[in-house]
Formats: sequence, structure tokens, C-alpha cells
Amino acid sequence: MLWRDGRRSSNVEDQRRVRIPGKVKGGGFGILLLALVAMYFGIDPSLILNMGETSQVSQPGRLEKSPYSQEEQQLADFVSVVLADTEDTWHQIFRSGGREYAEPTLVLFSGAVHSACGFAQAAMGPFYCSADSKVYIDLSFYHDLKQQMNAPGDFAQAYVIAHEVGHHVQNLLGIANKVQALRQQVAEVEYNRLMVKMELQADCFAGIWAHHADRVRQVVEPGDIEEALNAASQIGDDRLQQQHRGYVTPDSFTHGTSAQRVRWFHRGYQTGTVSSCDTFGAQSL
Repeated sequence: MLWRDGRRSSNVEDQRRVRIPGKVKGGGFGILLLALVAMYFGIDPSLILNMGETSQVSQPGRLEKSPYSQEEQQLADFVSVVLADTEDTWHQIFRSGGREYAEPTLVLFSGAVHSACGFAQAAMGPFYCSADSKVYIDLSFYHDLKQQMNAPGDFAQAYVIAHEVGHHVQNLLGIANKVQALRQQVAEVEYNRLMVKMELQADCFAGIWAHHADRVRQVVEPGDIEEALNAASQIGDDRLQQQHRGYVTPDSFTHGTSAQRVRWFHRGYQTGTVSSCDTFGAQSL
């Protein structure tokens, strides 16, 4: 990905030097399983964190002053450029529809962080909090993406950010609120299906970003789209459950299968239009 000459976003909040004591408690196997799935491109963490008891951390965060490594500095710079590129993409799309795009903030943290959606640890992976319109990411996730999930490459890393920004777009369009409102009205299995549609739509929105990054700003290099597609295929519910549990339970899916995630990212990339990402109205996913 040709990113080094790109614009840097002014919406990055660096909290990596803040060390927060305490840890998430309780929740049982169900919460742990959901957190495991959320670890790979998590949904709005309020949907998970509020289901279990979290520790009440009263101590202020401890500020560390150790210098960042060259790799950490480069990753932070990369994240800022990708965020700026998503801003350019969605500003253009929203303007074409007669709307104004409100830019999200991206928070860099290390280990643990307090968000408006609750206390979160790095093991949950990147997430978007609709309560404060912020994307949260511990940069150590990129090491996990490469080593544990077999999804190397800078464009795979960019896909992580574009997917979470996709959740922000859902929030701005009112989609997230509509789905959340149904939480107490439908059975768990049906709500899981809605969450799958939310996640696949965020994948499709990430594909829209890739479409514009490729055609408008020419930042995509040969092999980049394949990196994103590989990342999408590695984090399907079916593959994750098979790897970590040894069997698959489709009714518990909250993100979609590997094939579905690849399909919807590719659809967004091919069309570049929001209308093509209507997972809720699709006859099949």
C-alpha cells in the first residue's frame, strides 16, 4: 500500500502511555466466547461488556514515559494515514448524498482502555464505540493479525481500520440504533443474525473504502486487495469456532462465515456504492 506520502489525520488520540490498573471480571463462558469472537474485528463492545460484570477501576491511569520503538512509531503513523484516507472517502460519499460526514476519533491504547462503552482490554481487539464515536485499537493487534491469524500485509492492517470506521458509518446512518432497538424484541438467535448482517455490512463498507483508495487516490499496490480478502477469510465465525472449539454452531454466529465476509468486502470493492451494501435487504448473505 502506497501510504507514506498520504495525509495524516488530526483525529488520532494517543493513550498508549497510559497504563490502567484492573481487569475484566466474571461473565462466564458465554462472555469469554463472545470476547474471543470480538477479538477478531469486534462489534460495538457495549453489546459484550454490558453482558458481564466489569471491574470498577477507581485508580487513575499511570503515565509511562518509555520511548516508542521505530516499529510502533511507524504503525501509529500508518494508522493515521489510513484514518485520513477513510475520512476523504466518506466525506466524498456523504457529500454526494447531500449529507455531512462527522469524522470519528481513533484512540491508540496499550493493554487496557476506558471507553464510553466500558472498560476494555487489548485481547478484545479493535472496536468501535458508538457512545463516543471512537475507534479503539492496541497496535499489538497487528502482530496477532500476522502471527496468529495468518493475515500479514499493510493492506490487511488497513482493512481493520476501514471495517471499524464502517461501524461508525452505520452509526451515522442510523442503522446501528435500529438494530440495537431490536435487541430486547427478538430472540437471541434472531439478534445474532442481525449482528451478522451488521458485521458483513461493515466489511462491505470497508470494501467501498478500498474501491475509492484504489481508483481515486491510487494507493493500492498489486496484492493489496488479496491481503484484505485473506484477512476477511481468516476471521469468519465458522473458521474461528472450528479452530478454538473444534466444532461450529451457526446459530451463535455474530460476524458471518469466512466466505460471507470475503463476498461482502469484495462487493463493496467492486461497486463502491453504499446501496450495494444492503445486507439487511439481501435475499442471501
